[in-house]
Amino acid sequence: MARKLVVFDLAGELYGLDIFDVREIVKDTLVTRIPQTPEFVEGVVNLRGKIIPVIDLRKRFGFAKGEKTKDARIIIVDIAGQEAGLVVDSVKEVAAVDETTIETTPDVTTVNAAFVEGLAKKDDKIIIIIKLELLLEVDEKEMLERMQ
Repeated sequence: MARKLVVFDLAGELYGLDIFDVREIVKDTLVTRIPQTPEFVEGVVNLRGKIIPVIDLRKRFGFAKGEKTKDARIIIVDIAGQEAGLVVDSVKEVAAVDETTIETTPDVTTVNAAFVEGLAKKDDKIIIIIKLELLLEVDEKEMLERMQ
């Protein structure tokens, strides 16, 4: 059985989100900063009249700040009923991966393993599959909800 993933680049690694969790992909746009939010929260964007909180995945995962390029995108996702934007370096493709090739996460990874559902093999590449529902703590989800 094939599973479709939206594959994106972040800090030189490939990550995937289940296509059913992705609402849309937009070009990196002006983000309005909100005071006293966690460092990984960039702020909010106005997307067709709807205020959406934006999370910088580099910061969320503890990676070094990278240069934003013209390829940067904001992936609008649903995190347990909460819409949010995820800033990524670039979106690569929608890939179909065989569910039987998805392996559990090894103990040592570059990302907090709580966020990682597993590792998919596609051609000669490894795609780290993100568990959106575990991306934020309960209090962080509530804070994002108040931002909308």
